[in-house]
Amino acid sequence: MILQKAYKYKLKTNTVHEQLFASYAGCCRFVWNHFLSLQKQRLEAKEKLYTYNQLSSMLTALKKTPEYPWLKETYSVLLQQTLRDLDRAIWQALKKGSDKRFPVFKKKGDKDGFRYPAAFSVNDSVIKLPKIKGRIRFFNSQALEGKLRNLTIKRESDGWYCSIQTQRVVSEPVHTSASVIGVDRGVVNLVALSDGTLVGGCDFEKDNLRIKLLQRRCSKKKKFSANWKKDNKRIARLKKKIADKRNDYLHKLSNKISKNHALIVVEDLKVKNITRSAAGTVEKPGKGVRQKAGLNRSILEQGWGELVRQLEYKSQWRGGRLISIPAHYTSQQCNNCGHTTKENRINQAKFVCQSCGHEDHADVNAAKNILAAGHAVIACGERTLVPSVKQEPSVAA
Repeated sequence: MILQKAYKYKLKTNTVHEQLFASYAGCCRFVWNHFLSLQKQRLEAKEKLYTYNQLSSMLTALKKTPEYPWLKETYSVLLQQTLRDLDRAIWQALKKGSDKRFPVFKKKGDKDGFRYPAAFSVNDSVIKLPKIKGRIRFFNSQALEGKLRNLTIKRESDGWYCSIQTQRVVSEPVHTSASVIGVDRGVVNLVALSDGTLVGGCDFEKDNLRIKLLQRRCSKKKKFSANWKKDNKRIARLKKKIADKRNDYLHKLSNKISKNHALIVVEDLKVKNITRSAAGTVEKPGKGVRQKAGLNRSILEQGWGELVRQLEYKSQWRGGRLISIPAHYTSQQCNNCGHTTKENRINQAKFVCQSCGHEDHADVNAAKNILAAGHAVIACGERTLVPSVKQEPSVAA
């Protein structure tokens, strides 16, 4: 089995490195925005989109114009990688049946970064990059294994990071457990398992309150003043703290579930659709908009999609399997007799069957239904709804 994995490290940069990185990221952002604008114009005019080869030729010509001499100072491969990403993102969004969002324009300071597909080297705690004099050190927090595939430099609120993707061949794993489990995701309890286990979500209340106070204070200050910038940096650091806490919590939870269970069954939930705004339109305004906004915030903050993504690749790494089943009526159906009606669910936590009188925790009952549906999928030989992916996203757990 080919195993792809990414390792993330914080770089020990100096002022020269940071200026170069910011310059490279700025050039890549310009290329993205410039050619995205051209492609959008083609779409609006109902003309055929440029291919990647055409965009690449146009980039070469753009670098020779007197208006953009600074493009020549950037390593050309970085700009080509940006074009490839843009071309792939556009075609994925336009693909029939795709739920991918069409690419948007990038702004300075938001996800600044660039990628080296080759021509870099890593030795102990040092990396060597093309067109950058000297070596750049990083905090070697974990051992790097496998053949180097690419390296991504990205700016976060507390500095610059590098993510190194590797690839290696490993023997086909065999899971040490024969256990199967159904997983139901919720708001009050992040996860309810079919064995009766309830797992709460990560608590961000104090951090969110601090962000709210800082944003309120920041709104009263002159925009782009020194104090305004200080408060914005504090807000960015707090948001990163929340993201790190969530990522750590989900990795620990997904590790525990994938280690103990060979088969994991989840609902095929479209988080993007679930968290859609209820505001409606001017002609038909929505109802319960504030309540729905709070629910959406809770779902996104706990990372429903990220949890399933981690469970999937970690299960495959350990020789397990994750399957997804349709989410219809799993919270309304009685796991004991099969009677299905919305009156079965008395409230958020309590489930009482109106037919047989069976009582259970509502989320645990749903998890049992999910597991039963997973068994049916396997027994009937139906295909799984979750695609096979053997690649960890960006941070190794």
